[in-house]
Amino acid sequence: MKSYLVLICMALTYHLTAQTPVDKKATRKTRALYRFLARSSESGFMFGHQDTDAYGVNWKAEENRSDVKDVCGSYPAVHGWDLGKLGQQGNIDNVEFKRMHAWIKQTYKRGGINTISWHVDNPTTRGNAWDTTATVHNILPGGKDHTYYLQQLDLLAGFLRQCKAGWTRIPIIFRPYHEHNGNWFWWGKGNCSEAEYIELWRFTQSYLVQKKKLHNLLFAFSPDRSRLTMDSLRNADSLRLSYLYGYPGDDHVDILGYDDYMDAGVAWNKKSRDEQQHDLVAGLKMVSTLAAEKDKVAALTETGLESITMNDWFTGVMLAAVKADPAIRIAYMLVWRNANTRHHYAPYTGHTSERDFLLFYHDPLTLFENDITGAYR
Repeated sequence: MKSYLVLICMALTYHLTAQTPVDKKATRKTRALYRFLARSSESGFMFGHQDTDAYGVNWKAEENRSDVKDVCGSYPAVHGWDLGKLGQQGNIDNVEFKRMHAWIKQTYKRGGINTISWHVDNPTTRGNAWDTTATVHNILPGGKDHTYYLQQLDLLAGFLRQCKAGWTRIPIIFRPYHEHNGNWFWWGKGNCSEAEYIELWRFTQSYLVQKKKLHNLLFAFSPDRSRLTMDSLRNADSLRLSYLYGYPGDDHVDILGYDDYMDAGVAWNKKSRDEQQHDLVAGLKMVSTLAAEKDKVAALTETGLESITMNDWFTGVMLAAVKADPAIRIAYMLVWRNANTRHHYAPYTGHTSERDFLLFYHDPLTLFENDITGAYR
């Protein structure tokens, strides 16, 4: 019944979804996915989970398994992946790239959606993504490390080109250089100028789309909530300006994303639960409204509460936030990975939040892989 109601709502809102990707040569299935994302945000929101197919709490690389699926019977609608350490056997979390290709293909064939981030190593020092040695000016055209950066882009393009099912290139939501308004990545604020960041984004996008002719990508922009000032959360105009730091422009972004762990119950945020909830709602409303004005899609591209220490987190925090204001329309939310019993963001069998997650799963507003059809039609 839930899937049937979702399909009716999506059909009724089809006329509201004229969005087209910024890549005018995007494949038919990529354009269809973009329209589907817009329709989803009108009728509910999809649930996503990082590395959900690759491993979970106390297991790794088991066929047809996901902690989320173990709990509710369905895969997440959105499957997150990362391409840090591309060129090696496995990524930053030891997911083998060969297996990743297979999981991406399986997700697509079931009708699910794939999103990819890129914790690429520092091209100047060869340190990891958290090596904040200034490098962006070195890798832009004319910089001393530009040739090396092109080699990294070629590796990236090679992986994306192989995301195929038969002759069809699988549509991918690509989320490069995320949380750039923070200072913890080499592409972050303080480690490069705003102008350099924008040039990096535009050059990277142009290289992948124009040079490498990858027309199966939707580009997601995703600042981090923790670097939006408290004052700006109470001033809509100021919040927008804060959010748009480093924005590459409407011709370069398909999805307005938002990474928010800060308002999700983390211990280091000393605000009360009610105050955090207010800020979570304000941020989601801002990105939803801005996306609507720009004819884009909004998404909560990363969130979660490590170890899910609040038993009602899924319904009492996330679902309640989306329901708090009709202006909030996000295509999906994605929680981070399930590494072990201390570091996980989705429930696993026997977790204290399992019952609450089932309530979240059965709510008509939430969409899992079992609920969605026609994402690529």
